[in-house]
Formats: sequence, C-alpha cells, structure tokens
Amino acid sequence: MIELGDVVPTLLGVGLLVALTVAVLAAFGAPHRFAPALAILRGAAQLALISFILGGVIAQPLWVAAALLVMFTVASVTAAHRIGWSWPHLALVGASMAGGITVTLVIVFATGALAFDPRYVLAIGGIVIGNAMTIAALAGRRFNESVNERWEEVEGWLALGASRRQSTLELARGAVHSALIPSTDQTKTTGLVTLPGAFVGAIFGGASPLEAGRFQIVVLASIMAAGSITAVMVINFLAPVRLRPAPLR
Repeated sequence: MIELGDVVPTLLGVGLLVALTVAVLAAFGAPHRFAPALAILRGAAQLALISFILGGVIAQPLWVAAALLVMFTVASVTAAHRIGWSWPHLALVGASMAGGITVTLVIVFATGALAFDPRYVLAIGGIVIGNAMTIAALAGRRFNESVNERWEEVEGWLALGASRRQSTLELARGAVHSALIPSTDQTKTTGLVTLPGAFVGAIFGGASPLEAGRFQIVVLASIMAAGSITAVMVINFLAPVRLRPAPLR
C-alpha cells in the first residue's frame, strides 16, 4: 500500500523535471514546448489507471486480451496520425503492426522462449506493441520526408520508365533502416549504456539477474523482429508513390 509520504517526493521530482523540460524548450524557442510536459501528465494518469485495472485482471486471459486490444488500437491510431491521418493509413499501420506482432509472439510462445502465461503475454505484448508503434511512425515519416526532399530524383526515375515502386526503392530501404536505428542501438548497448526497463522490472519483481536477463533478451529480439516486419510492411504499402507527399507536421 503506497502512503502519502511516498508519493510527495515522487510528485516533487516529476514536477521539477517537467518544469525543467518546458524551461529548456522555451529558452531555445522550440515549437510545441509544452508537448513533452503534457505527455508526462497524460502518461502518469494513464499509468495510474492501468495499474489499478491490472491489479485485478492480470491473471485473467480474457481481460489480458482486452487490455492488449486496447493498447494495439491506441498504438495504431497514434502511428497513423504521425504519418498523416487517414483511414487508409490507419488500415495500413494496423495491418503492418498486427503482422509483425503476431508472427513475433507466436514464435516466442510456440518455442517456449517464454511460458504462455497471461502475465508474460501482457508484459511482452505491451512492450512489442509500443515499439512497433514507434517504428511504424518513424518509418512512415522518414519515407515521406525522403520522397519530399528528393522528389525531382523520383520524377527523374519515373521519366526514365521506372515503376512507382522502383523510383522510390532506395528511399524506402533507407526509411526502414532509419526507423530501426533506435531499437538497434538500444539492443547492442544493453548492459553497457543502460539497464532496460524489462530487466530492472523483473529483478524488482523477485527474479534472479539470470532469469531477468533471459526475459530481456527475448524482449529485445521480439522488438527487432516485430519492428522489422512492421517497418517493411508500412513502407511496402507507402512506396508506390503517385503524387508528391504533403509535408508532415
């Protein structure tokens, strides 16, 4: 049971960090300077709500499935907004994420890498969904920006007889690579630069460091597999460009 005395220092620390974030961005004149602060406040409210809910449903398979469905829906909508909101974009992002996440989780549980238990399903499912969302957004945005910046080159290829897909092939490959850079760097520096949240959380939950490490490497491999599939599918849907894409905000 968390007492008020435990919460006050947390609120103070988070409040100061939020104020520092806004002050730094405001001093630099960055646009949307309040966006990170609002994201922290929203995240705190959502974590409080989900912590309360999960306390009663984490062992119930149907409720775990419902929780993952909500996570997936929100993630798909968020990523679709990042690459330019439209119903077709929502469909392509949802299909891409679903493909990557499904294949990855089937492999994880079919091979016994993790036990098919509601707690593990919820834990790794939530992590993979969140990372697939980020990778989908990064891939789509990078491809859009690349095509926009090098539109004359794309038109040149089209004038030479290349298909719409061929004219953006190198840009598409570059977008996939760029989208995977954060996850790749996180994976290859694990244990050297940072201790990942899944690893630390498992230890705090009572697991041995060896068991926590086993769980973490499964998580990292899952993120890379689901992210790769998601990024490739998103770009394959976007790559046959007909018109110069509008700049994203």
